[in-house]
Amino acid sequence: MTAHHPIHGHEATALSVRGLSKRFKGSAKPVWSNVSFEIPRGQRVAIIGGNGTGKSTLLRCCMRLIEPDAGDVFFGQQKITGLHVRHLAASRARVGFVFQKHNLVHRLSVLSNVIHGGMAHTRTPRLWFQSLAPKEIREHALHCLEQVNLADFCNRRTDQLSGGQSQRVAIARALMQKPNMIFADEPVASLDPQAGEDVMQVFSDLAQQKNLTLVFVTHHLEHALRYSDRVLGLREGALTLDTPTQGQSNQQLREMYE
Repeated sequence: MTAHHPIHGHEATALSVRGLSKRFKGSAKPVWSNVSFEIPRGQRVAIIGGNGTGKSTLLRCCMRLIEPDAGDVFFGQQKITGLHVRHLAASRARVGFVFQKHNLVHRLSVLSNVIHGGMAHTRTPRLWFQSLAPKEIREHALHCLEQVNLADFCNRRTDQLSGGQSQRVAIARALMQKPNMIFADEPVASLDPQAGEDVMQVFSDLAQQKNLTLVFVTHHLEHALRYSDRVLGLREGALTLDTPTQGQSNQQLREMYE
């Protein structure tokens, strides 16, 4: 039997959430309250739960795209709750966010869209078009496309791509930030099953190869079981499940929805 070594020190922690609560205006009860967990660097974490349990809201509160009402969020040792907007942008620069909608600029090329990811670090009009971007930025964007197996598509307009290809461009754009953590909000919800598998495999491979922390919201229990190391489950306004994925079954996770 392998000994389990606890993770020591803040350096090994990618994300800490402590006592987080959120209630929307006009609602009688909170979406969820007193949610706490710590995610070590390099872990792949799936967030599951029924419709309306606040999975996406939790992810957005962790990024402060939505402000929580109470509690604290830390990226490593950096407390991001309460940070001034300018300092918040610097903290978020190393976190990639992939949405359900791909949010690509359709009339531009694949490469130009990926280069836009570099704006998290450098605000310059030169990053709007691939032809204006500095050589090293273009080369890094091509490297990011290679990692999602789309380098051959670099000059194609994004409105000529399939849904799965578009989402892989969105992942490459997130990689442009040289992130140490990626949040993905139902990243395959709009894709057909095979494209969804391909995209989740890309996420999982990147997380393992680059020691990236991956936190993804999913309603596919099979994806939670196959592509995560740990599952967090929201139910009835609370975090009611926090378990290693190994040893879990589809049937056990389905109990979260009963």
